[in-house]
Amino acid sequence: MAMEDTIKLIIEQVLNEINNGNGKAVETAASAGNRTIEADGADSGKILPDITEVDLKQQLNVPNPVNPSFYRDMKRTTPARIGVWRSGTRPLTDTILRFRADHATAQDAVLNDVSDEFVEKMNLIKLQSACSNKDEFLTRPDLGRKLSAESLELLRKQGTKESDVQIVVVDGLSSTAVETNVPDIYPALMQGLAALGIKNTGSPLFVKYGRVAIMDEIGEELKPNVAVVLVGERPGLGTAESLSAYLAYNPRRGMLESERTVFSNIHKGGTPAAEAGAHLAGIIKTVLENKASGVALSE
Repeated sequence: MAMEDTIKLIIEQVLNEINNGNGKAVETAASAGNRTIEADGADSGKILPDITEVDLKQQLNVPNPVNPSFYRDMKRTTPARIGVWRSGTRPLTDTILRFRADHATAQDAVLNDVSDEFVEKMNLIKLQSACSNKDEFLTRPDLGRKLSAESLELLRKQGTKESDVQIVVVDGLSSTAVETNVPDIYPALMQGLAALGIKNTGSPLFVKYGRVAIMDEIGEELKPNVAVVLVGERPGLGTAESLSAYLAYNPRRGMLESERTVFSNIHKGGTPAAEAGAHLAGIIKTVLENKASGVALSE
């Protein structure tokens, strides 16, 4: 039995039990491997299928579509919520549940922090922006673009000056994107740089509560030829794991946004992290050769 049908069966049986008011235990189809839902709210301990594991590209809810092949092809091209069907004037229950589950995942990505264990495992020098907490980070983007006084002093002591490439990992708006992709993109990037003969790389940094433009202040202090910021993108209902890479030649305070080159949508449903790392190394080489990034790189 498909997961969607299983959920519908559970809901139908619970509603029937409430309407009948007989107080008896309600049991779902054993063949579906679902929980047995008791009238008093207890259950047998069996685990319901995870609704977020359903591939939206394969989920076909429209009954008897006029053009089934076009419907299937259209769904395969995007994870967007199209063809979800309805019950009267309202969306189907499983559509609402999936929406709420994906929304919760996006909220977790924004509100959770990148763990200290992750930073230590990746051997990153840990810094923090001028934001003192998550609320301030979300409401004061300007503070996320500069380092705290303590972190600025730490950067001056432990940072590598005048490297060819300085890599900075920034939590941004998705801790999930950072912890999911950086373990793959970082080694692929370093391997790609080494293969291209670019070996003068600075000690990698991590900035908590940081924004993209934190590279400006870091660049001002360390004077690398190129700064690369790997930052968690704002999560959506399609994915909370998307990472972006921003590059700038001669990063410094006051630089224009048009001077940055961006490589976005790095995740398993976009450009896979390992592939992105190798591609990013090639972009860095081009930036170094042309001594330019952003709009100036295409001139």
